[in-house]
Amino acid sequence: MSEVWDWDESTRPVAQTFLPHRADLGEITPSRSHVTQITRDEATPLLTAPPTSAQVGNYGGPDAYISESHISTDRSLLRRKSSTTLKKQFNYGGKSTYGQTLFNSIAILLGIGMLSEPLAFAYAGWIGGTALIIFFGLLNCYTAKILARIILEDPRLRSYADIGRKAFGSKSIALTTILFCLELFAVSVAFVTLAADSMHEIMPAYSADTFKMWSIVVLVPLVFLPLSILSYTSIFGICSTLLIIFVIFIDGFSKPDTPGSLWSPAATSWGTGSMTELGIAFGLLMAGFSGHAVIPSLARDMVDPSQFDNMINWAFVVATFIYAVIGYAGYLMFGRNVSDEISKDLMSTPGYNHWINEIALWMLVSTPLTKFPLSTRPLNVILEIMFDIDNHTPVHGGVKSQPETPPSTTRRLFNRVLFIVERVSVPVLSITVSIIVPEFSSLMAFLGSFSAFMICVIGPISAKIALEGRCGFVDASLLAIATLMATWGTIAAFWTV
Repeated sequence: MSEVWDWDESTRPVAQTFLPHRADLGEITPSRSHVTQITRDEATPLLTAPPTSAQVGNYGGPDAYISESHISTDRSLLRRKSSTTLKKQFNYGGKSTYGQTLFNSIAILLGIGMLSEPLAFAYAGWIGGTALIIFFGLLNCYTAKILARIILEDPRLRSYADIGRKAFGSKSIALTTILFCLELFAVSVAFVTLAADSMHEIMPAYSADTFKMWSIVVLVPLVFLPLSILSYTSIFGICSTLLIIFVIFIDGFSKPDTPGSLWSPAATSWGTGSMTELGIAFGLLMAGFSGHAVIPSLARDMVDPSQFDNMINWAFVVATFIYAVIGYAGYLMFGRNVSDEISKDLMSTPGYNHWINEIALWMLVSTPLTKFPLSTRPLNVILEIMFDIDNHTPVHGGVKSQPETPPSTTRRLFNRVLFIVERVSVPVLSITVSIIVPEFSSLMAFLGSFSAFMICVIGPISAKIALEGRCGFVDASLLAIATLMATWGTIAAFWTV
């Protein structure tokens, strides 16, 4: 049965070989098309049912690239229209209510980056940490609205990649692919590090590196599991996040003396310790807001997209508040001696309820391990397409099949072996890099300084400028500040490795 597209039938969807943003909370949805396509954060949101084929057909194939010749280059794309005009002009077929979209947005924003928020405040100080987290919250909320406005004003755009292609042309595909792949691999390494560090706190007789090597026994089988099973781990990650927040305050208020007490705070400082530490704080704080690749999906899936701006305002208010509270609490409890993962301090500090903390740590062990195959699946697919070992894409689409010959059988067997080797190599490489770069804070700082700034700030503002054909003072200033912080933070992250 052929697919129905809104644009010219000569425009064929091509393979989408990269995955737009947040590995720790997103899902991967198999393509309906005969061409392999992978999405992660642009999957069906957590609280909504998958779209029907009729709904997908209303505005093109699922997450397919749009032919550049069929994308309008009208520079007036971003002129402000009333929400009523947008709603009447296009029927997006969204199924998520305001509340459901708000829940999904908050779930995406709250990830493993929250564990490093206290360290970010320790590096930036009270003044710097507070100013930065408010600034990053406002900045990312602004750029999220930019992406939503672009995606809602053109019914043919479906993904972050489509926005880049419309704004910068087909040359942007390679750069976007590289950025997303680097981010996904860094996230997978962070998952291994977090799981191993948590296991080490539970069983200190074994080193974190030992647990990293043992994790291969769990990770390799997981990368072969179907996505229909793996996708259910998203809700588990949300529960883990909420439990950690709960445990931090239970521990802080249950202990009367320092360290680790909210009644008797540790020594803190108003300012930053060094310029290098301030640069690392940029990345640690920014990493918590890196969820922009899912924005197009969330905006399109709303029943009333005109409410998106108001919804995303509240999502960032909640996320910023939670990150600030965790940062404040952790910094007050442990001061400058706080670890790169506050979960380490919760287990190593005497005087806490051991069982509550151990339950929280076990959740921190299981969540990264179950999220690992979700974050690495797009990398697997990219490699499989590159080496022509994609088992899901028909090689002879539209061509009359021929009787199998020994060479084709040999080739199929070779592809199968190569497929297994490729799937196993990704967790092996992730574990290897995690052993070489064991600092969780360095990984999160890199994710925030390099990937998050590029995808969440520099990309959206640059797309807005390109589509409007002009650069206002505010956008130019934000772009310059983001570029400076990204460079500063990335250098600082590598400097501390």
